[in-house]
Amino acid sequence: MVTKYLLTIFALAISGSLGDSCQNPKVEAAYFTSLDATVVTQIAYITEFTLKCDNPLPENYALYAEVEGKPLTAARIGENKYQVSWTEEPSKARSGVHEIHVMDEEGWASLRRARRSDPAAAVAPLLAIQLQHPGSYSGPWVNSEVLATALSVIIAYTALRSKSKILA
Repeated sequence: MVTKYLLTIFALAISGSLGDSCQNPKVEAAYFTSLDATVVTQIAYITEFTLKCDNPLPENYALYAEVEGKPLTAARIGENKYQVSWTEEPSKARSGVHEIHVMDEEGWASLRRARRSDPAAAVAPLLAIQLQHPGSYSGPWVNSEVLATALSVIIAYTALRSKSKILA
């Protein structure tokens, strides 16, 4: 089951004047996450967004993303529309806000150069999108089979105990 949520989005301006960089980015986005972990082996996180800039962008404008240190590519799915997606095992998937840092080619190259000397280095992203994952349902705390077995044992014990009291 995939659910659609509205996002809280904020855009951060890139400092400096860059040739083909997006100037004054504006974003409209939606996200989807897997909510039922009982039948899936991976929790999917999908963010789709539309990027609008004050300046015209080339048709092959590439974007890259980083989520919690994981490098991702933003797939172009339409005119100025992009998608960032990734999966995690249900045991490792955490609920809460996942911040997606989106960068253009120059920002991505700057981040890679900075990370060569300092793995914890950060570069200001072109924009940041917050994905809210409420968590995934993994099933009941006690499986019905275990509950049925426990109740059967209790009923059998009570019946045998009552029988032995009546016959005694």
